[in-house]
Amino acid sequence: MNITIKYEVHLRSSHFGDILLFVALPMDLLSIGDLSERSDVAPSALRFYEAEGLIESTRTDGGQRRFRRETLRRVSFIRIAQKVGLTLEEIRDALASLPQSRTPTKADWARLSQAWRPRLDEHLMMLTRLRDQLDNCIGCGCLSLQACALYNTDDSAAAFGPGPRYLLADVRPSPRHGRVNNAS
Repeated sequence: MNITIKYEVHLRSSHFGDILLFVALPMDLLSIGDLSERSDVAPSALRFYEAEGLIESTRTDGGQRRFRRETLRRVSFIRIAQKVGLTLEEIRDALASLPQSRTPTKADWARLSQAWRPRLDEHLMMLTRLRDQLDNCIGCGCLSLQACALYNTDDSAAAFGPGPRYLLADVRPSPRHGRVNNAS
């Protein structure tokens, strides 16, 4: 939605009498401060996003950045995508698939989210495992919990590779004599 504010200025001239001047200012552009405040992203981060080609701005005659209102959605998307672990390259590629000449539609955003659904589902499963299993043996080899003696006797999970093998879900623990079973 474009909102225009019209200012009415009355000037008096000895040659023309009263002159009425209307100045229209577009309000669909946001300053970097306005964008920062509304998105809760620091102006320095917004300048970085712009330098990386993730968002675009125009400049006023005085050189100040002005952002289209729909940039708020792009910045929000960048912020959330980073929080779930997506790289700037992945974010850049996704944003490049959106139209620059118009505001992205619901269908545009749906197409983008559909492409990431498998990765996000995997991330959600990993977070759920972490939440549900962190207080138990995770097969990392620390052997610091009583459960480790039962589920990972002598660090038998190490045979499946480094890291928290039970959280990575490529193996699952069996409480019988510290044996490890393949998850497949």
